[in-house]
Amino acid sequence: MKLWKVNARSREETDRLQRETGLPSVLARLLAARGFRSRDEVESFFEGDGGGFEPLRFLDMDKAVERIRRALDGFERIAVYGDYDADGVTATAVLYSYLESCGANVMYYIPDREGEGYGMNCRALDVLHGYEVQLVITVDNGVSSLEEVEYAASLGMDVVVTDHHQPRAQLPAACAVVDPHRPGCSSRFKDLSGVGVAFQLVMALEGEDCDVQGLLENYADLVCIGTIGDVVPLTGENRIFVREGLRLLSQTDRLGVQALLERAGMEGRPLTAVNVAFTLVPRINATGRIGAPDRAVRLLVSEFPEEAEELAEDICRDNDIRRQIESEIYESALEQLRREPERLRERVLVVEGKDWHHGVIGIVASRLTDRFGKPSFVISCTGEEARASGRSVEGFHLFEAVLSCEGLLTRFGGHPMAAGLSLPTENVGRFRQAVNQWAAARAPVFPQLAVDCPLAPGELTLEVPRAMALLEPYGTGNPPPLFGLFGAALADVTPVGGGRHLRLTVKKDGYSIRCMRFGTTLEEFAYRPGDLLDLALTLEEREYLGAPSLSVSVKELRPAGVDEKALLESRAAWETARLGGRLSPQARQALLPSREDFALVYRFLREGNGFSGGAECLWLRLGGRLPLGKILLCLEVLAEHSLVRAEFSGDFCRAVLLPAAGKVNLFDSNILRRISAAERGEGA
Repeated sequence: MKLWKVNARSREETDRLQRETGLPSVLARLLAARGFRSRDEVESFFEGDGGGFEPLRFLDMDKAVERIRRALDGFERIAVYGDYDADGVTATAVLYSYLESCGANVMYYIPDREGEGYGMNCRALDVLHGYEVQLVITVDNGVSSLEEVEYAASLGMDVVVTDHHQPRAQLPAACAVVDPHRPGCSSRFKDLSGVGVAFQLVMALEGEDCDVQGLLENYADLVCIGTIGDVVPLTGENRIFVREGLRLLSQTDRLGVQALLERAGMEGRPLTAVNVAFTLVPRINATGRIGAPDRAVRLLVSEFPEEAEELAEDICRDNDIRRQIESEIYESALEQLRREPERLRERVLVVEGKDWHHGVIGIVASRLTDRFGKPSFVISCTGEEARASGRSVEGFHLFEAVLSCEGLLTRFGGHPMAAGLSLPTENVGRFRQAVNQWAAARAPVFPQLAVDCPLAPGELTLEVPRAMALLEPYGTGNPPPLFGLFGAALADVTPVGGGRHLRLTVKKDGYSIRCMRFGTTLEEFAYRPGDLLDLALTLEEREYLGAPSLSVSVKELRPAGVDEKALLESRAAWETARLGGRLSPQARQALLPSREDFALVYRFLREGNGFSGGAECLWLRLGGRLPLGKILLCLEVLAEHSLVRAEFSGDFCRAVLLPAAGKVNLFDSNILRRISAAERGEGA
C-alpha cells in the first residue's frame, strides 16, 4: 500500500508548454507534471546540459593534473585504486585504459570486499609499496581516507583522490582531492558517479584541446554502465554519458562487454538504461560479492578474445551463485518474519542470521523494503561481530537513524537512503530496539507512488509510448512514466503464465482495456468484477503477430477514490498500539473495536468463507465502514480466541474461519489489555 501522488498540472500550463516546445500533447503533459515550466528547461533536459564539460571548475583538478603529468613524464609507477562495485570497476577501467594509452607505467588495485572492505586500507598500501608505486590515484573512494593517505605518505607514496561521496569536515592530506561535493567547488553538476568524476579527470588531462566527443566514443560505454550502476540521477551530464554510452554499447568492439552481453542474452537486442541495470550491472557487481573483484576490470580492458570469453563465463557463473545465495537469505528473512510477526509491525524491519553472506545482504534489505514499504536492515552475525546493510524509503533518513544508535556500533556510514554498519553480535537485539524507538518518536513515513498524469481510456494508444521514447534514458531522477486510469470498473480477471500472473479487463467510458498484473496470483487478488478501481499503468509498444501493439501493465491498483493516507495512518496506529506505543485519545478511540465492529468483521468472514488479499481490498469488502487499523485489530482478537487463523504479511492479509467451540468474551483479550496498559503508561 502506497500513498499515491498524482503530479498532474493545469491544462493552461500544459498547453503553454506544448505551444513553446512543439512537443506532442502527452509528452508536454508529462514534462509539465515533472516540473518543467519553459522551453529552455525542456531543451536543457533533452540536450543533457553538459555545459560544455568544464572539468577545471573542480577544486584541485589543476593540482591533480599537474601531479599526474609529472608522474607520466617521469615514468613513475602509478596505481589506480578503485572499488569493487560497478561504479568503481568502470572508473578504474576508464582511468587505467586512458593512462595506459598515454604510455604510463600503470597498474590497478581493487580491494576485496570480505577481507579489506570499502575504500583504501593500509594493507593494500603495503602491497602497492612493494610494487614500487609512487603515485596512487583513487576513483570512487578516498575522500574519507585520512589515516590511509597519511600512511601512504609515510611510505613515500603520493595520493590523488577522486571521489563523489560526501566529504567529512577534514579532508585527507593528499596532493589533490577532487570531489564535486567539496564546499566551494564550482562544478555546476554535482550528481556525478565515481566514473563520471574519473572521466572529468581524463578530460582535464587532455588539456585545452580536449576532443570531448572523441573521449566519449572511447569511454562512454564504460561511463554509462558505472553511472547506471551507481543509481545517480540521469539528468545533466549523466544523461549525456548514458545516452552516448547506450549507443556505443549496442555496437561495442570492447571484447569483454561483447562477451558479457552475449552471455546475458542481450546481444543484438536494443539496450536501455533499464535493461543494462538488470543485466550488465548485476554481473559486474557479482565479482565484488563472490570471488576476486579485480576480474571485472580485467574483463573490461581485455584485448584477448579467449580471456574475455573465459572471464565473462566466470563472472556470469558468479552472478548465478550470487542470485542463489541472495534467494536463500531472502527466504530465511521472510521465514523469520513469519515466525515472529511482531517484527512486521515495527517501523523499521530488522532481521538477522548466522553467517549470511556480506556481499548480498544489501540486496536482500532492498528487496524487503520494496516488499513491505518500510526501512529494512539485514544483519549477518559471524562469531562476536555482526555486519548490517540497510535500505530506506523516501522521507526516512536512514543515516540519522543509525547515528542515533552510535553507542551500540563499532563502525557505520551511509546516507538518507542506505547505510552500512558493524556491531558486536550481542548488541543486535538492542540495535533493533533502539532504531525502532528512534523511528517511533517521529511521524510515520509512508512509501509513495508518483503518478505522472491521468489518461482517459481513449488516450491509451501507441502514440503515448512513441512520444515517451524521447524521454529515454530512464533511471533515477527520470523514471519511466506512470499513468493513472481512475474509476475504471473491473470486468474480468484471468490467470495466465501458469497462474503466476493475471490478465485484467477494465471498462470505462465505453472502452474495454486489457492489462497485465504481473507477479500476482488469483489467490492474492481479492478484487471482483464490478469493483471500481484506480490503476497506475505503464505503457509499452510491443510486436504481436507481426504488428505493433500497445502493452498495458498495472503497477499498482486501489479502490477508486480511496483516502490512502487515512488507511495508512490507521494501519500505523494499529502497529504502534500493538508494540506498546501510546496513541492520542482520538487515534485510540478510532482503533478500539465495539461489539458491533467485531460482529461486522466476523459476519463478513463467515459469509465469504474467510478472506485472502490486500488490506485495501479487505477495507473495501467491509464497505469502508471501519478504519483499517480497527479491522486488523478485530482479526487479531478473533485469532487470539481461536475463532480465525490470521496472517499478515505487509499489505497481504489472510483470515481463515475456525470452528467455534462456544461463546467467548472477545473483550477478555490480552491484546486489548496490553493496549489499555500502554495508554495508562503501565507498560505491556
